[in-house]
Amino acid sequence: MTREELAKFDGREGRKAYGAVNGKIYDFSDSKLWPNGDHQGLHQAGHDLTDELKNAPHVRAVIERFPVVGQLEEAVPETTGGGGGKMIIGVVAAVVVLAVIFLLMR
Repeated sequence: MTREELAKFDGREGRKAYGAVNGKIYDFSDSKLWPNGDHQGLHQAGHDLTDELKNAPHVRAVIERFPVVGQLEEAVPETTGGGGGKMIIGVVAAVVVLAVIFLLMR
């Protein structure tokens, strides 16, 4: 599940309340501690909560009691195409310059 897909599971208006922690997506929907996808006014479902959990007063084992419903996919960066060719030309040019300097220093 992508971050965009996860955001749809915010627990509001009858939607499921999912949250990601360390790449796993948990279902908080049936928890009384996550009404409408909100956990004590501090955390909102539909997000990656990994960093927020670092400051939580409970251990990660509490989260791990919830059912796992998926994996969080990291977005693959888009390639613009064409940048790689410029890099190769730059490397070749640097090698040629170094070779010329070496020959002149002999």
